[in-house]
Amino acid sequence: MMTKSLGSKNGGLLRLVEERSLSKKTEEEKKHPQETHIPYLPKDCISSILVRLPVESLQRSSFVCKPWYSMIKNPKFIDAHLKRSESVLIFLLPIRKGRPYSSSMASAPEENPNTFSVESKLLPSNCIPTFSNSALNSTKFLVQFLAIKNGKAEIGGYGLSCLGNIRATCNGLILLDNKVKKGGLIVLNPVTRKLIALPLGTLQPPYNESYGFALSDVTGEYKIVHLFRDELGFVSCEILSLRKKAWREVNGPAFGLFGWFGYEPVSAIGALHWIPQVDQSDYIVSVEVHKERFHQIPLPKSCRTHDRIIEMGGALGFVTHEDINRIDIWILKGFCGEIWTKNHSITVGSIIDMIPYFSLRIKGDIIFKRDEEGTLYSYDFQQQDLSKVEMVKGCMPTSCLPHVNSLVSWIDESSDLHD
Repeated sequence: MMTKSLGSKNGGLLRLVEERSLSKKTEEEKKHPQETHIPYLPKDCISSILVRLPVESLQRSSFVCKPWYSMIKNPKFIDAHLKRSESVLIFLLPIRKGRPYSSSMASAPEENPNTFSVESKLLPSNCIPTFSNSALNSTKFLVQFLAIKNGKAEIGGYGLSCLGNIRATCNGLILLDNKVKKGGLIVLNPVTRKLIALPLGTLQPPYNESYGFALSDVTGEYKIVHLFRDELGFVSCEILSLRKKAWREVNGPAFGLFGWFGYEPVSAIGALHWIPQVDQSDYIVSVEVHKERFHQIPLPKSCRTHDRIIEMGGALGFVTHEDINRIDIWILKGFCGEIWTKNHSITVGSIIDMIPYFSLRIKGDIIFKRDEEGTLYSYDFQQQDLSKVEMVKGCMPTSCLPHVNSLVSWIDESSDLHD
């Protein structure tokens, strides 16, 4: 009888404990509903979601947790994100004492006190910034970009200021003049704000030199190509690899090929390419990034004042005005045995002073700029339509370079994740 009573008592206690435990669990679920029923997502699934985010969201997402940080900083992920990122135009907005320097840019944002200064970053943390007189008198710039989407252009910023001009761009990296060291250069990723000062190369006036910036598809190293003309008219070349950080002299182009350095070089098909004459150039001058050898490549027709070469989906495009109402697009896909082939003709809305600016990496549209009025036009290949790009806010910058916002670095950061 006693045994039965004890068993009944223990059973009642067990039920009471289970009921209280269940009640406590229910209360916790009500207090923290977001912590319950969280499905497990495989690493590949998370990566597939993150790679679709814009670069500014990726920067914030990298601080969510250590696994996400490691994933986002992985070079393979960065390369995958780069391949999905659309082209923008990067430019410098002149400012002075916190206000726009140019009246045409009056709608641009004022400089924020928390703006990241490139030149200050180059100096030791315990050093008081002291620049040369020429640097102090230099115009200060905000680094901005112009993004084009759905026929509209909008200006964005990096919260970044500098004193030097942008010389070249490549995969999200930019090459800047270093005003802290006369004649020096800086490589900077404006998104991550990582930068490095480069050693001095050959000093030349800007009108007598040209810089190209490209990635070697063979070795995966970034290279800077510097062409400069001496007092006798010979064009020499020196190249710096960001891995070795030292300038090397290489054999330059043949004498007489270059008339001027006014057109920016274009990186495509494993080489940098220049239009070497102001007008009526029958060829381009190219240097292979890996082999560092120069070539003279004939054009399918003479290049006139409003014609240009641009990168188009990895190939080299030559956009030329055939007549007042027609623009032809030629494509060159490689060096070895490849020839120029006519890819497309624009016969609607074309105007003779439309200068081809660049091609959108993802959508494929060609962006033109009218020489007379400075406005942008976009040609949609699928719709075969040429339309004016609407500026949502601000004004069209007078000088800019094709760019892409990315997390790309010139060094392999994957090794740092395991330290």
